[in-house]
Amino acid sequence: MADSEDRPLALDVPIRPAATVMLLRAGASGPEVFMLQRTHNAAFARGQFVFPGGRVDDADHAADFEPICDGHDDRSASALLGVDSGGLAWLVATIRECFEEAGVLLARHADGGIVRFDDPDVADRFEAHRHAVHDSERSLVEVCVDEDLLLLTDRLHYVAHWLTPVGERRRFDTRFLVAEAPPSQEPLHDDLETIASLWVRPDDALAMRERGEIGLFPPTIACLRFLAGFDTVAAAIEASAAIGIPERITPRVVFDQDERISRILLPGDDGFDDQPLPEYVLTFAR
Repeated sequence: MADSEDRPLALDVPIRPAATVMLLRAGASGPEVFMLQRTHNAAFARGQFVFPGGRVDDADHAADFEPICDGHDDRSASALLGVDSGGLAWLVATIRECFEEAGVLLARHADGGIVRFDDPDVADRFEAHRHAVHDSERSLVEVCVDEDLLLLTDRLHYVAHWLTPVGERRRFDTRFLVAEAPPSQEPLHDDLETIASLWVRPDDALAMRERGEIGLFPPTIACLRFLAGFDTVAAAIEASAAIGIPERITPRVVFDQDERISRILLPGDDGFDDQPLPEYVLTFAR
């Protein structure tokens, strides 16, 4: 084991709330999901393929989001996510991060039409909004008020809940949601936090991982396996909406003598209950 001097205790690592969304579209051979590759310099999940998402920020809890959220207030959103309060912030963060990372805005105009970017002038205007929100030059609320928009929080369906294992230097309490991608909005990676993107059939993504072509974390693998069970986007959305509140999954890491992670165990795996929790943050934790 590496010297534990001056290393933080594993259980002292703060757990940060996060949310991510699986955007679905109908492809030629069935449903496709949008994925991004994290930069190799990222502080967490470097090089991995993920769904758009990120941390729930303090600003996502602002009370002025309630009037611009379609179909949810904080009470109903909290019931959806199984929390006492603050649930709307998770849905807002999901939409905000999707807009910042992938350029897709899950919103509609006050007259009911979903936001479209097929007009170049509109696309340019919202690209400027995207960068301003990402750089904290303005809030998503300001964008929605200026553009007379409502966020489509009622189109987000909660399907999975994962907690980063004890021993990682960064831990996230992440809720995974599913939504149909809006038409006439083509997602793209931002070339900052992400360096590549693709639309891919869930089965194909899993096969790419088996061939060593892409890296996927266990929560991503589990979510792709869930999506792979559906022949249409409508069926995936219907099943997602019927899940209710999923159980939170907390994997455990198995590490070698150099504290490199050699395996990740999930609840129900042989040896899961016997695997001790690391006392300190792992030397090579991501």
